[in-house]
Amino acid sequence: MSDNNLHLVFGGRVSDPQTLDFNDFDSMDLVGIFPNYEEAEEAWRARAQQTVDDAEMKYVVVHLHRLLEPEQIRRARK
Repeated sequence: MSDNNLHLVFGGRVSDPQTLDFNDFDSMDLVGIFPNYEEAEEAWRARAQQTVDDAEMKYVVVHLHRLLEPEQIRRARK
């Protein structure tokens, strides 16, 4: 088990800002992969702030470590 808790930050145009229905996969903005949530959140805030006036743009943080090592979640719940 790694000490890194990888997080992915990306964004793009959505059809409805309350969903994750991204419209144009060719123009998705891959911000980066970060070693912890704090750095990912900082990158997410910075990029989201740049597009705050564009209601069709949405940025998200994905907890890659939860997808790559789901057994960590199961152990933590016990």
